[in-house]
Amino acid sequence: MSRVIVFGGHGRIALLLAPLLVERGDEVTAIIRNPDHVADVEATGAAAVVADVEQLDVAALAQIIRGHDAVVWSAGAGGGSPERTYAVDRDAAIRTMDAAASAEVRRYVMVSWIGSTADHGVAEDDGFFPYADAKWAADEHLRNADLDGTILGPGTLTLDEPTGRIELDPDGRGEVSRADVAAVIVAALREPCTIGRTIRFGNGPRGSALAIDTAIGC
Repeated sequence: MSRVIVFGGHGRIALLLAPLLVERGDEVTAIIRNPDHVADVEATGAAAVVADVEQLDVAALAQIIRGHDAVVWSAGAGGGSPERTYAVDRDAAIRTMDAAASAEVRRYVMVSWIGSTADHGVAEDDGFFPYADAKWAADEHLRNADLDGTILGPGTLTLDEPTGRIELDPDGRGEVSRADVAAVIVAALREPCTIGRTIRFGNGPRGSALAIDTAIGC
């Protein structure tokens, strides 16, 4: 059994992730900002903790993280203003990494996006630029942190049913169901060989995708 803390605990991926972790025997702490979401989170089997990651400093975040075995970052500003995008997707994410190191919780899984690269190609005048820029900065911080980090880069998210199969480094948009992203997170937490890797994936065309454990295994 592991104790896993999930930031962005009321997000669509996190609400699918928590039951998978609970089913395998893990204790899940879900960090949420809105107290109205407590019941939704607790229905998944996770313990809900109300905390605003935009406002908490590293020391306060370390207190929340301490005692867990792994951190999953699945939070985001959700396409808000550029200022809030940077505040959540970059700054708050980075503070949780520093807090995890301070709390001696080394395992950290970042849910990023498939296009998070230094040359992501998003123009500065594009409304998507703040997200692309913020996620790249957060990913780079994790790569250089004293943590056992894994960066997951799913393609365009869908509400499709889970397939249990993914394709690594897919062409195009790499569409993938949120349910399969949740399953990839579980597999990454289970597989030590994913530490230090950036895994970009989508569901892939029928017949070419591999079972998740096979695709990300080493």
